[in-house]
Amino acid sequence: MMTTIAEMPAGFADKVIAAQSTFRTVMDAMARPGSVQLIRAVSGVPAPMMRGAAAIALTLFDQDTPVWLDEKLATSGDVIKWIKFHTSAPVIADAAGSSFAVIADPTSLPEFDRFALGSPEYPDRSTTIVIQVASLSEGPAYRLSGPGIDGVTVLRAAIGVPDLADRLAENACRFPRGIDLLLVSGESIVALPRTTQFVAQEG
Repeated sequence: MMTTIAEMPAGFADKVIAAQSTFRTVMDAMARPGSVQLIRAVSGVPAPMMRGAAAIALTLFDQDTPVWLDEKLATSGDVIKWIKFHTSAPVIADAAGSSFAVIADPTSLPEFDRFALGSPEYPDRSTTIVIQVASLSEGPAYRLSGPGIDGVTVLRAAIGVPDLADRLAENACRFPRGIDLLLVSGESIVALPRTTQFVAQEG
């Protein structure tokens, strides 16, 4: 049964303070790729959206940021209604026109060239993809290097995109164009900007 507006899960308890805190957390994550950051701000989220993804939506989505949802989220009327009610962001069908994309099923993540990649003149006009993953503390190990990382850092995560390292390697070749990723598990987030080198660790 669809949720009515009166039954709509709440967003931030204190919108201004929570949005500022979440924005700082996302910026810290982008500045320190591979580091796990915690968001504790959202009081109610419609399934199958995770709390961390919802906090990002409440902070970064607005009427000028078209959003694309994967099938798992797009078939949830409650998620679409919640996004529109709390953020006024248009939910669109064409991934190439999106400022943000939210993925609840990593195994069905479209190829990056389905999204906006920006241009050499305007590399910021690209899609930021928010991927909900099983874990950001357990799973295969990945070696990360690049701007914001002192040498090499190791991320253990159950991401669920089998060829993610290959996709990110191809993505890096497009620089300054390209996709930025935000991985979310519950209230934890990890940023993988387009400048980050991401390699599966052997052994």
